[in-house]
Amino acid sequence: MKPTPPPRTYRVKSFGCQMNVYDGERMAELLGQQGIQPASEGEEADLVVLNTCHIREKAAEKVYSDIGRLRREDGTAPLIAVAGCVAQAEGEEIMARAPAVSMVVGPQAYHRLPGMIAEAVEGRRSVDTDMPAETKFDALPARRKVGPSAFLTVQEGCDKFCTYCVVPYTRGAEISRPFNDLIEEAKKLVDAGAREITLLGQNVNAWRDEAGHGLEKLVEELASIDALARIRYTTSHPNDMTEGLIAAHRDIDKLMPFLHLPVQAGNDRVLKAMNRSHSADSYLRVLDKVRAARPDIALSGDFIVGFPGETDAEFKDTLRLVELVGYAQCFSFKYSPRPGTPAATMADQVAVGVMDERLQRLQAALNASQLAFNRASVGKRCQVLVERRGKYDGQWLGKSPWLQSVHFSGDAAIGDLVEVDLVEAGGNSLAGRLAGASPRPDLTDRGVRVAQ
Repeated sequence: MKPTPPPRTYRVKSFGCQMNVYDGERMAELLGQQGIQPASEGEEADLVVLNTCHIREKAAEKVYSDIGRLRREDGTAPLIAVAGCVAQAEGEEIMARAPAVSMVVGPQAYHRLPGMIAEAVEGRRSVDTDMPAETKFDALPARRKVGPSAFLTVQEGCDKFCTYCVVPYTRGAEISRPFNDLIEEAKKLVDAGAREITLLGQNVNAWRDEAGHGLEKLVEELASIDALARIRYTTSHPNDMTEGLIAAHRDIDKLMPFLHLPVQAGNDRVLKAMNRSHSADSYLRVLDKVRAARPDIALSGDFIVGFPGETDAEFKDTLRLVELVGYAQCFSFKYSPRPGTPAATMADQVAVGVMDERLQRLQAALNASQLAFNRASVGKRCQVLVERRGKYDGQWLGKSPWLQSVHFSGDAAIGDLVEVDLVEAGGNSLAGRLAGASPRPDLTDRGVRVAQ
C-alpha cells in the first residue's frame, strides 16, 4: 500500500445485533476524538468501517461484496476497516482476499483503531484480533451526546457454547464490566441526554459484580439516578434468570415490563443437541415466575428452525410453545452452519426448502401472536418515550413500556415522556392519542388503521 492522506471523514456501517450498534457508536466517538468527522449524506467518506456480524448465513461473503462496492468510478477506494465478528473469525484471510482493506480489527480490539489508521496512512496494513485481558472500555472516549435511549454494554462474551453459535469464538469468554465503571458511564449517558438505558451483553444476565452480586443489584443502583426514567436489558439466557432478577421486575418501577429470553426451539431433543442446557418445560417455568412477579410483562424470544436432525413433529413442538407463551415480539431464523461450530458437521442437515416452509409457518404464528398482544394493548394509557419525528407534520414516534412502536400527534419533543392513550393496533405499531386530547378524525388516513 502507498501512503495516503489522513482521513478527514468517516462512515461506520454496522450490521447485526445491538452489541454491534453499540460498538459502532463507540468507534464513531473514537474517530471523532481523532478529529475525523462523519461524512455527510451522499458524500464519499475517506474512511469506511464495516462493523460486521457473523450470525447470518454467508456473512463473510457479504463483507467481500460490500468491500467491492466501495471502489469508486475512478478505480480508487477509501481506507477500509473491517471490524466486528467476521473480522475476528476471518482475520488474515480478509487481508489475503481483499487487498483494498487496510485494517482488520476484532470486537475486543477496536479501541486500537486510531493507531491502525496511522499505520494505514503510512501504507502499512494491519490485523488486530487479540482478546486482551485489559478492558477496552478504559481507552474509549467519554459519551458526550446520545439520544433519548442509549445502550450500555455491561457484559461481553459467552461460556455457553451452543453448538450452532460462533460467539464464544469471536467475542471470547464471559467478562463482566466493573460495577463502579458502569454506574459512572450510566450517569454520563444521562447527563448527555439519555432517558432510557438498555444494558447489553451476549448473556447480559450472567453479569456479576466483584462481590458476586447479579444484574438486579446494578439495576437497583441505576434506578436511583433521578433523571433516568427507564431501564431495559438484553439478551438473556434462561439459566441465568435468577430469583433476584425476577423479583427486580416486581420491585423496581424503572425496570420496564419487557423480557427478551431466547428459547431457540420447543423440543427437548433439539434443545439438547443445541447444548442449550434448558428444557422446554424449565423455560416455561421461568416465564411463569416472571409473569407472577410482573403480570403485564411483554415477552420476546429467538427461534431457529431446521436445526440438524429436526423432524416435522419436533418443529410442531416449537409451534405449540409459541402458542403457550403468547409472545409480544420475536426473532426467527433458518439454521445456517457456522464454520468451526459443532452443528456444522452434524448429520441430517435439513433441506433448505423444508426450512423455508417451517420458517413461514413459525413467522405466521409469531406475527399473529404479536398482533394479538398489540390489540390487547388498545385502551391502555401508558407513558411513551418520544424518540423522533414521524412521517407527517406534528407526528411523533416513540416506545411504550412494552417496547412497542407508538405514533401520535400533538405537543411533544424528542426525549419527552408523555401520557398516551393507545387507540389502534397494527402488527408492528400502535396509534396513540395524547392523554386528554380530542379524538383525531384523520387517524386512519395516516397509516394507523387496525390490521385485519
